[in-house]
Amino acid sequence: MATRQEEYVSDSGSDYTEYWIDWFLGSRGNEYFCDVDPEYILDRFNLTGLNRYVDKIGLLVNIITDQTEISESQPEETRAMLEDNAKFLYALVHARYIITSRGLDKMLEKYRNGDFGYCPRVNCKLTPLLPVGLSDKPGVASVKLYCPNCEDLYNPKSSRHASIDGAFFGTSFPAMFLQTFPNLVPTHNVEMYVPKIFGFQMHSEAQMTRWRALKCEQMLSRLDKMGIDYAKNTPGGFIESAEDERFKKRDMDGRKQSAI
Repeated sequence: MATRQEEYVSDSGSDYTEYWIDWFLGSRGNEYFCDVDPEYILDRFNLTGLNRYVDKIGLLVNIITDQTEISESQPEETRAMLEDNAKFLYALVHARYIITSRGLDKMLEKYRNGDFGYCPRVNCKLTPLLPVGLSDKPGVASVKLYCPNCEDLYNPKSSRHASIDGAFFGTSFPAMFLQTFPNLVPTHNVEMYVPKIFGFQMHSEAQMTRWRALKCEQMLSRLDKMGIDYAKNTPGGFIESAEDERFKKRDMDGRKQSAI
């Protein structure tokens, strides 16, 4: 086994490290990635099927785990190709690793630190985001950010992150993450912004708002009939707003009238 003497420098030009994985994580634009345990990468079972995307997996694994150094005697083009393929293989393994128990724990720390950013929607009140891919096949779509509150997708703010392949995180990560840590499922906010001109609602927008309010009322009514708790202290529940109180009051008044 080769000694770990070669130093890698990050793209920022400020951090030096003798380990390939640390160098990769320290490179600008790789802030979304967590460190994958070398033991996981060395287990060939975890690499099943990845030979469809990269060649010479054995050599690349040795480079990633610091068992082999890229020889300086090789042509620059060859060294660059090996380095790029090693990054690509690590990223593909990363997508599998982060849905393991150990990987989920590491991503939990990054989630709590807000490493993936926060939801730009005002009513989500800075809910931390989770990275997700639209496809498990590389080269299909770039990574997106999922908000557990509004349950919508957003593009990363930074162009460095927007160019990351979504397959490096996979399509299952957010659902697996929230299923593993149900206490992190936020209380959904049902407040809606209503466009107005001098205090008056715009006609078309008001019509849409009434439709959304009706659907919200129908959903809450169905939850009541099924006996499902959607209180504000329930993970995945809803924050009660003044509008919700009007819904309930109107519903109760309607029931009283029908009873009469």
